[in-house]
Amino acid sequence: LRAESSSADRRVDIALQGPGSKELLTGLGGNPEAIASVKLLAWSTICQVNLGGFDLIVSRTGYTGERIAYELFVHPDNAATLFKKLVESGATPCGLAARDSLRVEAGLPLYGHELEGHLNMNPGDAGFAAYVKTWKPFFIGKHTFMEYESGRDVDLVRFQIDSKGLRSPTPGDQIIDNRGRVIGQITSSALDTDGAQVGLALVKAKYAAEGTPFMIYAQVNGSKPEKTLQEVEIGDKVIAPQAATVLSRFPKRKRK
Repeated sequence: LRAESSSADRRVDIALQGPGSKELLTGLGGNPEAIASVKLLAWSTICQVNLGGFDLIVSRTGYTGERIAYELFVHPDNAATLFKKLVESGATPCGLAARDSLRVEAGLPLYGHELEGHLNMNPGDAGFAAYVKTWKPFFIGKHTFMEYESGRDVDLVRFQIDSKGLRSPTPGDQIIDNRGRVIGQITSSALDTDGAQVGLALVKAKYAAEGTPFMIYAQVNGSKPEKTLQEVEIGDKVIAPQAATVLSRFPKRKRK
């Protein structure tokens, strides 16, 4: 037997995120019940409504660090029209690179960087061990996860480069302590809203406390340094390490 979904069930995702997204979304218009459903939608829940003539599944989720953030699932035939309507209503179009910079600033992990990837990081490494429900009697990988967690000696940290105007670090850049010992590596980086270079890095747990200083030994044009700092000799030309400081794991809310 083969089950086939109706063409009406097809959906594409348009993300609408930011402090003004609720007003912009409800501003599309709809009956009072639909408007109320969106306004009362709790974080990480969904509703299905008709707004502005669009049949939408609205999910209050997002990956930009904003608490007011939606993903709008609409039929592919109506996606372009909805997108244009949102832009005409005041939304600013942006791509995945913009979202990536925002999630880095917010300290959120991404598959291929802080989850899985070449470092094979798991939720515990990324700071989300609580999301793995180890109280459950069984799930595939439970024993391996708990065994790894019992001896894990690394943590994901959020950091900021101390000086502005320096090159952006790239994933794989080595992190060193004040004695030149390699203690971790960069997993993501971006400019924050204040123009500072921020990022995420996997480091030895003893260096993960907020306020801990370290240095970033940069790659050049995406290639690894020919030598680690322990191997540098007199006369060798190297990129000067950049001073950085560990921030709180997630941004602290600014008081208005």
